[in-house]
Amino acid sequence: MEHDNHHIHSEWRLTSDHVPITVDISILEEQFQTRKQSLPKNSEKEAYFIDELIYSIKSLNTDFLLSVDTLETIVQSFANNIDRI
Repeated sequence: MEHDNHHIHSEWRLTSDHVPITVDISILEEQFQTRKQSLPKNSEKEAYFIDELIYSIKSLNTDFLLSVDTLETIVQSFANNIDRI
């Protein structure tokens, strides 16, 4: 992979004493495995999941939500609860 992919465009300079530069950055194609989970519609599993989801949301303690760090902690806690359902 070539790392020196810059171009100096002296002809693009207008009234400034600066010369525009462009840089080409190669992005490799990558494949990411994804997974999709689903529950049968109107099933007991779906009802259980929804009940647990509602309980988890109601249980979120936002009394001391005073910073981004606190928000991130609450969101991570919520995500962990959902993963356990």
